[in-house]
Amino acid sequence: IHMKKLFVLFAAAVSMAVAAQTHRVTLFQETLVNGTTLKPGEYKVIVDNGKAVLEKGKSRAEAQVNIETAGSKFSSTTIRYQNGDGQYRLKEIRLGGTNTKLVFSN
Repeated sequence: IHMKKLFVLFAAAVSMAVAAQTHRVTLFQETLVNGTTLKPGEYKVIVDNGKAVLEKGKSRAEAQVNIETAGSKFSSTTIRYQNGDGQYRLKEIRLGGTNTKLVFSN
């Protein structure tokens, strides 16, 4: 019985690890993500369960995202901003080498 429980826990841990996707993006200017200002630099982006987390050292921003699939793969990672008041708000990330687009709901 204990082996069965251990296997179920192991299977759940593996499926959770597989579910989260990790990517890298470079922000070239101060970027507002869900009320948090991120400085320029390279960030790790963790996408899991409709949420994206951008991390670099102690800097961290989290936001809800819609994950969309494009008709073809993106040749490089690109970032789109919304800029109406002088602040660059992260609007979407198109992940290079994939056909995945993360659309941020600000």
